[in-house]
Amino acid sequence: MILYLRNMKKRLFSGILLLLLGFSCKAAGPDDIIGIWLGANGKGQIQVYKDGAKYFGKIIWLKEPNGPEGKPKLDKNNPNTNLKSKPLIGSQILRDFVYDDGEWANGHIYDPENGKEYKSYMKLKDHNTLSLRGYIGFSLLGRTEIWTRIK
Repeated sequence: MILYLRNMKKRLFSGILLLLLGFSCKAAGPDDIIGIWLGANGKGQIQVYKDGAKYFGKIIWLKEPNGPEGKPKLDKNNPNTNLKSKPLIGSQILRDFVYDDGEWANGHIYDPENGKEYKSYMKLKDHNTLSLRGYIGFSLLGRTEIWTRIK
C-alpha cells in the first residue's frame, strides 16, 4: 500500500509538472508581435502593427530626433528621392511580414542609416524579446538584431 501511494505521488507530481511546462512553452500567436519595441542600438522605438493579414513597423520615437541644425532628421539615405525629404519619425521600416508557424517571414526591413532594404524574418524569443534577421539572398548572409518590448 505504501509503495502504491509513493507511485501515485510521483505520477501526480509528474503530471502537474508537465501541465505547468505546457503552459509556459506556449507558442507565439500571430498578433503577439504587435506593440512598441526598442531597437537594438537603443536609439529608436518601432511600432509593429497589423494591416490586413500582414505586419508592418514604423519609427515612432528617436533618442535624437533632430539633426545638428535643430530640424527633424530626414530619411536622407533613402534611394527613393521622394522620401529623402521625409522625417525619419513615421518612416516605415518593416513591411509585408506574414505569420507562419511561430515566425513572421517573407518581409523586408529597411535600414535608414544606409538606405538599404533587406529580406527579413522575425521570431519572438519570449514575450519581451524579438529577434530580427535581415539578409541578402540567403539568411546565412545577414545580421540579427534583438529588440526589446516597451509596450
